[in-house]
Parts: sequence; structure tokens; C-alpha cells
Amino acid sequence: MDAYERLKALITEIEADINKAEGGNKAAGTRVRKQMQDIKKAAQDVRSSILEIRSTD
Repeated sequence: MDAYERLKALITEIEADINKAEGGNKAAGTRVRKQMQDIKKAAQDVRSSILEIRSTD
């Protein structure tokens, strides 16, 4: 499932910025917030894909 793979990739990419944000880097915190919005959208895409699969059975 492509949507799930995209979600996993987004989560992997955000790790370094999360560590920087925890250290007090404000710019990294801003990037994390933006990336979390992308993750939220990707998670919704996974949910929609699962519903499609379920409805075709």
C-alpha cells in the first residue's frame, strides 16, 4: 500500500528535527509542526485506502 509507505517515510524523515526541537531549536520546531500536518494527511489517506479495500470485499 503506497499510502502506508509514504506515512512511514514521513515519520522517518521527521526524527532528526524532533531531536533538534527537543534541544531548543525553534526552527526545527516549526519544521516538525509542518511535517506533523503532512503526517496527519498521510494517516488519513491510509484510513481512506483501508475503507476502500473493506468496501470492495
